[in-house]
Amino acid sequence: MLAVYRALGGEASAVAPNTWRLNTGNIATSEIAPELARKIRASILFAGPLLARTGKVILPPPGGDVIGRRRLDTHFLVLTELGAQVQIAGVDDICAPDAGVPDAFVFSASRLKGKDIFLDEASVTATENAVMAASLAQGETTLTNAASEPHVQDLCRMLCAMGAKIEGIGSNVLRIRGVEKLSGCEFEIGADFMEVGSFIGLAAVTRGELFIEGTKPADVRPTKIAFGKLGITWEHEGTTLRVPARQSLEVNCDLGGMIPKIDDAPWPGFPPDLTSIITVVATQVKGTVLIHEKMFESRMFFVDKLIAMGARIVLCDPHRAVVSGPTRLTASELQSPDVRAGMAMVIAAMCAEGKSKINNVYQIERGYENIVTRLSSLGGRISAES
Repeated sequence: MLAVYRALGGEASAVAPNTWRLNTGNIATSEIAPELARKIRASILFAGPLLARTGKVILPPPGGDVIGRRRLDTHFLVLTELGAQVQIAGVDDICAPDAGVPDAFVFSASRLKGKDIFLDEASVTATENAVMAASLAQGETTLTNAASEPHVQDLCRMLCAMGAKIEGIGSNVLRIRGVEKLSGCEFEIGADFMEVGSFIGLAAVTRGELFIEGTKPADVRPTKIAFGKLGITWEHEGTTLRVPARQSLEVNCDLGGMIPKIDDAPWPGFPPDLTSIITVVATQVKGTVLIHEKMFESRMFFVDKLIAMGARIVLCDPHRAVVSGPTRLTASELQSPDVRAGMAMVIAAMCAEGKSKINNVYQIERGYENIVTRLSSLGGRISAES
């Protein structure tokens, strides 16, 4: 993201650990380089801000994890509703079965205007693009069925600190009154609830006590319900989360002794990014549970790696897996297919017998900074190979 930002003319400097100073005064272009766009899914988040700032953006198709079809339609919906025109370069008919991958999406607008918009899905990045563009649009915008994840809330709060006028933060209806300009601000990003959930799972299956600083109880409430079905709990003291050592790790059946289901959903449901994590955690829990990943059709395919390690998992279809535990996992050589499945493999390796090797780890490091150093500091026997 910093590489894209700098290529556009933005200035960025690290002024302290985990602290960056950004200066956007010299943004000189609205065209994103293809080799940078395809490195990360979030490159699409430059569309809304550049459109609002310059009236035009040329965006090659973004990259990202291969976890199933990842629609861009909602981005087109919200930006065109705000008054943008869209051209698709390199494809004659985008809806044709053999259309192929376009060269770029070209957005342009002489002036964005606020509108009452209903999103066809509660997309996080489409909501973020819409909020950023609407903050500088003329008039008032209402976004209904908007995403409300903690990082969407963070963005809205930062925009307000920059001078934007946004109401309904944390809900699925956002009202944005456009302003003439935004100014700089100082803002602290909240803890990543997906990373927090991953470390909770790791602590539970390795049977250790873990303290996680700087967390918000409200951000892990959906996670606590799902992990509670596996007998895993934790305590909060202020912003410190403590995972107790040697938890019971036993499935809590539904009423009548029924097998419980853990399924994901848009916020405030259980986060889809934690389905991979909770699947590997379930292999170490006494009892049977159904994991239902409803949002991406390829995310559960990584379970074949866990089965090869000894896990008892039945993959019912691309979205559902039945996990029975506990099972003794054995070491294996693994390939990380995406950020969350990669971290799930780290967790599996940490509680398996023997020495495992995980390849393609850049996928993991995109979502878990300094993971080797941090896990080593907790007592994990883990090292990086060049």
